[in-house]
Amino acid sequence: MKLTVVIVNYNVKHYLYQCLYSLYRSIKKVDAEVYVVDNHSRDGSIEYVSKKFPDVNYVESNHNLGFARANNIAIRQSEGEYILLLNPDTIVGEDTISQVLDFMDAHPQAGGVGVKMLRADGTKAMESRRGLPTPMTAFYKMAGLCKRYPESRRFGHYYMGYLPWDKPEKIEVISGAFCMLRRTALDKVGMLDEDFFMYGEDIDLSYRLVKGGFENWYVPTTMLHYKGESTQKSSFKYVHVFYEAMLIFFRKHYGSSSLWITVPIKMAVYLKASFALVKMQTDRIKKALGFFSPRRRREPDYIFIGSASSIAQCRRLAKKKGLSGDFFVANEKNNPEGHLDLLSDIDTSRNLKYVVYDTDAFSYKCILGLFEKQPMVNVMIGTYNPNTKTIITAEEVLK
Repeated sequence: MKLTVVIVNYNVKHYLYQCLYSLYRSIKKVDAEVYVVDNHSRDGSIEYVSKKFPDVNYVESNHNLGFARANNIAIRQSEGEYILLLNPDTIVGEDTISQVLDFMDAHPQAGGVGVKMLRADGTKAMESRRGLPTPMTAFYKMAGLCKRYPESRRFGHYYMGYLPWDKPEKIEVISGAFCMLRRTALDKVGMLDEDFFMYGEDIDLSYRLVKGGFENWYVPTTMLHYKGESTQKSSFKYVHVFYEAMLIFFRKHYGSSSLWITVPIKMAVYLKASFALVKMQTDRIKKALGFFSPRRRREPDYIFIGSASSIAQCRRLAKKKGLSGDFFVANEKNNPEGHLDLLSDIDTSRNLKYVVYDTDAFSYKCILGLFEKQPMVNVMIGTYNPNTKTIITAEEVLK
């Protein structure tokens, strides 16, 4: 078995379906097995996807096990030479998996590989390449110096912003959203640390790979990451879990450092967490007391691009949901520039627009390539799957 893909799901059945749909296009010629570990979802995720993807190995937990433990359950059962940890709120291009596998075959010292992650507007996600959060790197990040000097090798090391985007480069931390791992490397350094419930486990594993004598790499093939579609980042639980993960990592790898280093870093983490909680609570109180004037939310405009049958379905769905939109019959062959031609004369600086592509008329590789080629202000990726008759964007699912 060449490859095992492990996806941990929690209450994001529509995004999971789309992830699997793109994944199976990408592993069409790969000897691969797929595991979905469901962390006790309440939205009927397994029932929803299992009808279309019966060959997937489903693990249905009675509890939310967290990211690390759920992945480890599947890894122990798996047989692949390589193991890909993949988030459910992602889309991979048709050649993404094969390009990464070819790279790892050609680089036996590569313990892990990450890829170029795009945001929903087509811009590159800084999390695609990261440096280890050593005490000083973490200090520069929390002090705002990383953001101010993103291309500095010293101050910008957290996101390694000085590296080029268009060629493979050695990095230190691989994002858990797409993390291709060599099984022999995992056998040597161990699987994900289950002390991390969520967040931080990818940093910890990346560090152990480096300490184990392996290399971590960035490969410039593309994927979309909606980034945390299953996470409520405005919740108190998120703040607690996120900053607790930072402290776990710090205690594990830098706990024996000098007090002159450890004390300021720990204080900074606690202060960051405290400020986040205070701001969150203050905003809730203000909202409850009516200090926030209600904002009129303007509905986004939609542009639908696809086959004649899909456009007809999108028209009916738009009418049903009260969406305003323009409709274009096109496919990748007769209109390879897609929305870049259609939006050339439209002012997109004010109104949010979703460009919804028929995923049977355009490949995922083409869609992602167009958005990466020319990111636009307030223009976001949307997809329409004729099989499920569902529109998916970063913010909502319409069907």
